[in-house]
Amino acid sequence: MTGNGTGDTEALREEIRRTRVELGETMEALAAKADVKARLKESAEQAKERMREQAAQTVARVRGQAARGAGMAREQAYDKGELVRRNPVPWAAIAAGAVATVVVLMIVRGRRR
Repeated sequence: MTGNGTGDTEALREEIRRTRVELGETMEALAAKADVKARLKESAEQAKERMREQAAQTVARVRGQAARGAGMAREQAYDKGELVRRNPVPWAAIAAGAVATVVVLMIVRGRRR
């Protein structure tokens, strides 16, 4: 112990100051937990952010699938075009059949009049 007691007084004052700071922090934490409106708002903001992230991921996934689908469609169209170029006879036969059908229909209509 010191002769005049100032060391004990200063130590008590420091302990009181720390206790006040801790009590203030505790009160702020309790007030934040008790503020339902603020907690709901924060929760809503977090939910919005999660939805934005999910939407962005979904858009990216759909765009990727669309690009793959378009690539496949182009490839299939190219394959069909190559098939026609390599073997035009079946397509010529179909065209000739369509022309013959039109001619027959015109003849039948002409006889009915």
